[in-house]
Amino acid sequence: MRSIWNGAVSFGLVTIPIRVYTATEQRGVAFNQVHREDGGRIRFRRFCEVCGEDVPYAEVAKGYPLPAGETVVLDDDDFEDLPLATARRIEVLRFSPADQIDPILLAKSYYLEPDPAGVRPYVLLRDALERSGRVAVVKVALRQRESLAVVRVRQGVLVLETLLWPDEVRPAPFAFLEEEVAVREQEAGMADSLVEAMSGDFDPAAYRDAYREALLEVVEAKVAGRQAVRPPAPVAEGGPPPDLMAVLRASVDAAKRDRGEQDASGGRPRKPRRSA
Repeated sequence: MRSIWNGAVSFGLVTIPIRVYTATEQRGVAFNQVHREDGGRIRFRRFCEVCGEDVPYAEVAKGYPLPAGETVVLDDDDFEDLPLATARRIEVLRFSPADQIDPILLAKSYYLEPDPAGVRPYVLLRDALERSGRVAVVKVALRQRESLAVVRVRQGVLVLETLLWPDEVRPAPFAFLEEEVAVREQEAGMADSLVEAMSGDFDPAAYRDAYREALLEVVEAKVAGRQAVRPPAPVAEGGPPPDLMAVLRASVDAAKRDRGEQDASGGRPRKPRRSA
């Protein structure tokens, strides 16, 4: 891996020189936009909508739109003197319980690797976080943008996770939240049984990206000159809504059959007959 940022973690009077690495990557299938007739790449011009001329990158600036329709033009010089106190420093603000961090705030993860001179204080902070069950709430500036973030421990490594600012999380003003929805006791009990029947430890390696695999098969079929198989059409939805209790009971039975347990009616799941 190549580090994207060098700096230091500071808490109290302790300074830990570190290098920052991107911890995750998307594994989707990438495509280029091409001309259907000859496969040529589609390119996009950078041109000005006022004068209609192509604009070289060196002449491109940032523009902040005003409500009246005017634009404030900002150049690189306008950003140089902004007060980014955390430009090369991850400043610890406080230590907070890990369960107080709402997962919706988590944005992007980075590994922190200590420089040789910083291994001892790095391990000191790491072990202190593990013993306390807390995370370090910090401020950091990455790519000219200051972010709130947390530092936590994952498999012996400090991980920096940038957070969204509170005003970047949209509210959820859904009408049903104001309604009083009646749930029968039997339905609640059956829902609890379904959760229990489907419970287990989370192992991300047990899951796979079926869409990506199928998409790659289509691409490979095109390369080999074969006709790609068209998946069957989904069954059309319609008819009256299903009985919630019946659906819950069937779901519990199916989950318990997978585990070889009793079904929701108390009987043992049937074993399939062997064919003669």
